[in-house]
Amino acid sequence: MKAEEVKKTEEQNEVPTEVPVVAPENVPVTTEIPPSEEKGKAWTPKTILGRQVLDGTIKSIDEIILSGRKIIEPGIVNHLVPNLQSELLLIGGRTGKGGGIQRIPIRITAKMHRSGRRFRTSSMMIVGNGDGLVGVGRASSSEPRTAMEKALNKAKISIIRIRRGCGDWECGCGTEHSILFKTKGKSGSVRVELLPAPKGVGLVADNESKKILKLAGIKDVWVRTFGNTANRINLIYAMFDALKNLYVYEK
Repeated sequence: MKAEEVKKTEEQNEVPTEVPVVAPENVPVTTEIPPSEEKGKAWTPKTILGRQVLDGTIKSIDEIILSGRKIIEPGIVNHLVPNLQSELLLIGGRTGKGGGIQRIPIRITAKMHRSGRRFRTSSMMIVGNGDGLVGVGRASSSEPRTAMEKALNKAKISIIRIRRGCGDWECGCGTEHSILFKTKGKSGSVRVELLPAPKGVGLVADNESKKILKLAGIKDVWVRTFGNTANRINLIYAMFDALKNLYVYEK
């Protein structure tokens, strides 16, 4: 009897731990980006900023960004930037048909409980208009579609304006096809450096980094990365941090 009581006490004191798992091959994973909640129905603002946008007092997203006011309603971005585009990031993986890992847009984690494993999914999304506006969001939920919807809304409220130009000495065309100077970003162990490139070079980066650069409106740039770049979440956040730092030298 004493041994059984000790075993029950150990089970009650068990602490749930969260570990990433590889999704089985037969698990259905949707890659379809969910539609915005505000599309198809009237948007009702809940903040002072939202009411000012709806009644026409604020007519541009740049007015909000330059004033430093915080956006907490995705409907504000939908109203002011109707041509916003979105991209899913492949942050998860599952067993491929020929072995190895097949990249998927859903990252599955599991918490160990007495009743067994409890799965949770997370998603990461980028939004941008291809003309200097870009945002990144990540969210988790028990359902993949809900996680994508939450990530999309978080990306919208984190939107920023980046500086573009022609900072390469070989080009000097004066157009906004690249960045003005070298910039750095960091997230976790990942460090990223962006360098201006002449027109025609293109985006010298990996496929996931190209998504955020394209939506930001950058056409030519050299990218150098350091650290554990296999962690795509830290890689994209480091890229986003580097784009933010393009305003460091502005007075």
